[in-house]
Amino acid sequence: MDIFLQTISAVNDETRVKLLRYFDQHGALCVCDLQASFEMVQSRLSRHLKILKEAGFLRVDRQGTWAYYSIRNPLDRFRLEILEEIRHLNIILPPLQKISQTGACNR
Repeated sequence: MDIFLQTISAVNDETRVKLLRYFDQHGALCVCDLQASFEMVQSRLSRHLKILKEAGFLRVDRQGTWAYYSIRNPLDRFRLEILEEIRHLNIILPPLQKISQTGACNR
């Protein structure tokens, strides 16, 4: 029951739903890319990412000092169905700013 409630709680936030949709569209992303794209301070973004990771949606791959987040694979049926529902929402997402590829990423 705890993991069910944790999962529901994780998607009970507009920013986290947008982040899941963003990962679904763009794949693995560096925290600095998300920061720039969502115009969000790193501490707030990290909190959202932590909640989604603990709820079983995300994985993190560390490459040196950089952290790349992506949707876990495989996902269980429950999380896959949630992701499928998110795909059908009319969500306006910010354009992707891949600053990690420009060398401007400082985190």
